Amino acid sequence: METNLTEIIAKIEDYAVQQTLPTAKTTALFRSLLSDALAKATSAEADGTYFVKTGDIPAMWLRDATFQVLPYIKLMKAIPELETVLVGVLRRELRYVQHDPYANAFNQTASGAHWSDDESDIPVSDLVWERKFEIDSLCAPLLLALKLHENTDNIDFLDDEFWQTLELIMTVLETEQHHDQSSYYFKRLDCPDNDTLTNDGRGTPVGYTGMVWDGFRPSDNACEYGYHVPSNLFLVAVLTKITPLIPAKFNALKARVETLVAAIQQGVTRYAMVTLPTGQVGYAYEVDGLGHQKLMDDANVPSLLALPFIGYTSIDDSIYQNTREFILSDQNPYYYQGKVLAGIGSNHTPEAYVWPISLAMEGLTSMDQAVKVAQLEKIAVTDNETGQCHESVSVDDVSQYTRDWFSWANMTYCELALDVLGV
Repeated sequence: METNLTEIIAKIEDYAVQQTLPTAKTTALFRSLLSDALAKATSAEADGTYFVKTGDIPAMWLRDATFQVLPYIKLMKAIPELETVLVGVLRRELRYVQHDPYANAFNQTASGAHWSDDESDIPVSDLVWERKFEIDSLCAPLLLALKLHENTDNIDFLDDEFWQTLELIMTVLETEQHHDQSSYYFKRLDCPDNDTLTNDGRGTPVGYTGMVWDGFRPSDNACEYGYHVPSNLFLVAVLTKITPLIPAKFNALKARVETLVAAIQQGVTRYAMVTLPTGQVGYAYEVDGLGHQKLMDDANVPSLLALPFIGYTSIDDSIYQNTREFILSDQNPYYYQGKVLAGIGSNHTPEAYVWPISLAMEGLTSMDQAVKVAQLEKIAVTDNETGQCHESVSVDDVSQYTRDWFSWANMTYCELALDVLGV
């Protein structure tokens, strides 16, 4: 298994060497990073699955892992052996969901390692690194399965285990449509306010909207208002595309999926489509169903910026474009401009720090090739000669950044580079 992984990595590196981007800097960074997720973050397991750590933290985030390996989908025609690895990543994600569908990050083994000693409605398992409920954790395996389905004739991975896992996911999502009736809570002591849930671990109060309640944003910071709009739209995107693939013997599951999607869509229309500070109609970032709205965007995907990338809408959709205009302006509290960079950051990192992931997403959600190339060049400048993309970077000084190795950022750069190359 290890030898096979080594051979695949060598083929990826050979592929990268044959590609040339618009500048020497962007080319060098791409060639250095394309094998990053497989060579440095991925381990072959005895059960045929693959563990993907997030980078300098030894745990596997379901969301991060999917986006880390997503660029390899585009390489499957050139390197068919990648399919085995990608299906193996998917199967490990599914088994983690089966183990605890409320957890966002997992250990490679049942080591008992945790980010912190947290309190939740059930004891935190030795296999769980962190038990923050994030909708995107449940969307991530579905997105990976859909991308695999679109790019291979072999769909053996859409087996009973997959559909039974979707049944479990649906049960959680249906439960969290009515969070006031859910047993889930999360409490972390001696931490920043945004690293735990208020209201004795249950989060701020919400009213029923049809959307699914979310404890934590994709940044792993607590939602201020309980309905995280980008994550609900991510749900709509993956569930809508997966519905036609549900086999006849799971017809009851299909009906549940269709009912949930319709409820979320109605909730989004009623509560999440708002008048932005620009005077145009667009999407709020969070709402609570009680009249409160959070107008902003965060660098972490799923984000409002990333809606076309995650498959919810088209780039030229007017509501998306209105939202994009707002979030890529100083009216978004997490949009920063400085001497070197301008882009979206996060309350997960210092003020006036921009995330290379969001810079890449600006390019990936543009129809203008010149914009894509410009974003690629901006990111390449942020490596500070380390050969890494980092989590976030100061808008005034690229030598100031967070995280030495963040594989998700590296691979999103590669995703944009492959886009520029027309792959």
